[in-house]
Amino acid sequence: MNKRDPLAPVRNESGIEIQPLYTAEDVAASGGLEMLGRPGEYPFTRGIHPLMYRQRPFTMRQYTGFGNASDTNQRFKFLIANGQTGLNVAFDLATQCGLDSDDPAAVGEVGRVGMAVDTLADFETAFEGIDLDRITVSLTINGSAAILIAMYLAMAEKYGFDLSKLRGTAQNDILKEFVGRGTWIFPVEPSIRLVGDTIEYCAEHAPKYSPVSVCGYHIRESGATPTQEMAWGFCIARAYADEVIRRGVAVDEFAGRLSYNFNIFGNLFEQIAKFRAGRGLWAKIVKEEYGAREPGSMWLRMIAGGGGGGLTLEQPENNIVRGAYYALIAALSGAQTMALCCYDEAYTIPSEYAQRISLRTMQLLVEEMGLAATVDPLGGSFYVETLTNRMRSEMERIIRETDAAGGIVKLISEGVIQSQVSAQAYRMQRAIESGAFPKVGVNVYRSETEEGHAVEMHPYRAEDARAQVHALQRVKAERDAVAVAQALGRVEADAVAGHNLMPAIVEAVKAYASVGEITQRLVGVFGRYREPIRFDEAFPQAA
Repeated sequence: MNKRDPLAPVRNESGIEIQPLYTAEDVAASGGLEMLGRPGEYPFTRGIHPLMYRQRPFTMRQYTGFGNASDTNQRFKFLIANGQTGLNVAFDLATQCGLDSDDPAAVGEVGRVGMAVDTLADFETAFEGIDLDRITVSLTINGSAAILIAMYLAMAEKYGFDLSKLRGTAQNDILKEFVGRGTWIFPVEPSIRLVGDTIEYCAEHAPKYSPVSVCGYHIRESGATPTQEMAWGFCIARAYADEVIRRGVAVDEFAGRLSYNFNIFGNLFEQIAKFRAGRGLWAKIVKEEYGAREPGSMWLRMIAGGGGGGLTLEQPENNIVRGAYYALIAALSGAQTMALCCYDEAYTIPSEYAQRISLRTMQLLVEEMGLAATVDPLGGSFYVETLTNRMRSEMERIIRETDAAGGIVKLISEGVIQSQVSAQAYRMQRAIESGAFPKVGVNVYRSETEEGHAVEMHPYRAEDARAQVHALQRVKAERDAVAVAQALGRVEADAVAGHNLMPAIVEAVKAYASVGEITQRLVGVFGRYREPIRFDEAFPQAA
């Protein structure tokens, strides 16, 4: 490793130059303490609750799901038995893309990277024996989110839970899918309409349920800087808010149930300042732009703690240490929920062993490390407060430029954001390969002769996929075909008429219509999204 010049400029990933020493003068020059406040009070920079973890520790919610519903149910119960306080459900790519397990396009993907879900019967199996009054559930689903939310609500109702008290979250952030992951189904405008339908429906029927978790996480994983992650996340949240307000729903009726999923990897202080800055900025946006009156409407409620982009194939045990630092960042940042990537996740679906290590890491922070004892322990640091102010200013600049260019929806529809993020990801990869961006075990402190360490690989079993297909065929054979046809007809008719689609989708899933069947009816009305291909000027094109 090359020796660094201590006087050479140092910049974080957001482009902010870091000084070797900070004083009160730096805080004042960056904007002072005007946006600091007290925990539990506007603008919530120091936390959304007065006592934070001292009153209630962060929810521990590991991301899991694989194979079929029965296998996933067993892993859920294993995690709960080991002290996990929330569930975060992974779905396979077929389910994410609105395909049934017997669809030819799903071959080889059924149950591979998450739980396969075809009908309500799968949800009934997956959550059998889970107390949904005690354990909150997050559904990591986007393109087919409206259908999966309907299934979750129908399952909860069937098991006797009161929907008016049901808590939980669905990711349901389709705009970031166009930027960051690609599990879209419908074009941009009808996709936003579906998000609006879920928010409007839940505001009336499941008021404590969070139907959207705006996911800057995947934008960051795809190449965005930390400040872009937050700023574009806020732009996306505003787009959804505008859609719902256009329908006549007041901001205080839904804003308090919006939540966020943010990423953590990289510089510890940059990540902490990112969240402190973002909390104050989001409160300011909701209060000043949307006229919210309820403090809860202004809260930045977030899950944080993982950052798959920070994990390495090389020296995988180092990922255990990285995970501990990510958890520390999340706790010092005031996250409401924490989910850590596991050390083997660069290779495979996490094993029970790896998930228990990550769960114990979070528990150590509460039980042994004193992270629940006081609120915002870094508050008042000259460095942290200066960096928080600088990060907030940078986020505001990005939002202004996005708005001036036509807004986030337009820029995503045209592929502009995607192009910029892709170019940045390319430049970062080149920096890692060249050693300009240090990565321990990858380009620094790497041993070419180091001993290999086995990582338990999760097997993909084709027989499990065949069993899932057979189970789907059995449901289709036993259900009321007339009721299914009528329900699917209503879904299509309501899509054409512009009605809120959630009542029709709920009716369809209760009749055991499948994810693929409902999706196909909607595709018949909305069509499918086709990705625009652009190249940023800085992105090298093939010769």
